[in-house]
Amino acid sequence: MASTDSTTVAKDGSDLAGLEAGLDALESRQTLRTPFRQTLLQKVLPPVLAVALVLAVWQALVSFKVVEDPTKLPAPSAVWDVVRTAWLRGELLDYIWTSVSRGLLGFCLALLIGTPLGLIVARVKFIRAAIGPILSGLQSLPSVAWVPPAVIWLGLNNSMMYAVILLGAVPSIANGLVSGVDQVPPLFLRAGRTLGATGLKGTWHIVLPAALPGYVAGLKQGWAFSWRSLMAAEIIASFPDLGVGLGQLLENGRNASDMAMVFEAILLILIVGIAIDLLIFSPLERWVLRSRGLLVKS
Repeated sequence: MASTDSTTVAKDGSDLAGLEAGLDALESRQTLRTPFRQTLLQKVLPPVLAVALVLAVWQALVSFKVVEDPTKLPAPSAVWDVVRTAWLRGELLDYIWTSVSRGLLGFCLALLIGTPLGLIVARVKFIRAAIGPILSGLQSLPSVAWVPPAVIWLGLNNSMMYAVILLGAVPSIANGLVSGVDQVPPLFLRAGRTLGATGLKGTWHIVLPAALPGYVAGLKQGWAFSWRSLMAAEIIASFPDLGVGLGQLLENGRNASDMAMVFEAILLILIVGIAIDLLIFSPLERWVLRSRGLLVKS
């Protein structure tokens, strides 16, 4: 009997040692850096190849005269010449900064409004029943629908631009936070109350950190709505005193029937949207996932 007990203890000890070794291996694996060559092949090369493929198809459509009218589909070189000319004139960065500054400021204002609104809707049942469906409806409403009333209410100025951005982005941010709060495990809330984290303290230390994944998703979607709302406002409500942003540049190309300028504006709008996502929201999303052990460090 003693021999059997000692055998069992030894087996349990070996199993525990194996488990600890496995955990140590996992931890050491997470701390390894991904080789530069692997990063280049997995993250840099695929988008470069995709862009090269698009340019090749675009050039083929022009070269083989699939689209014969160059005023409808200019060659990539023609678009590049327009971009280069705008750069040499010192206008390119002005186009980008005019729109980016408006978009980021409008998004920050939407963040300041949407975050407390989302918390209130998520935590107060009466308010949720009252305005929760309205927020969902506003989120599905196209942002362009707000441009005409905003022009009538506020006139052709920057305030109108920010109003359109707010009306497009606030519902997305608020709904994202509501979704994140709904996914907080009740055990976290009970544990927080047991430790004295109630009211604003519980919201700050328990609810918000636990709701971060849904909140970050709402922020990402809110920025997308902000950017699209701004482009719609700049295209429709163009006015010389507002300066020339990317939406205004797109409308100027349409008015002049200059497809090279139209493609220039489209490409710049796309590049700015991708850059903001890569520089701000993707790192934030990775940080949230890593803090929860859902993403291996690389």
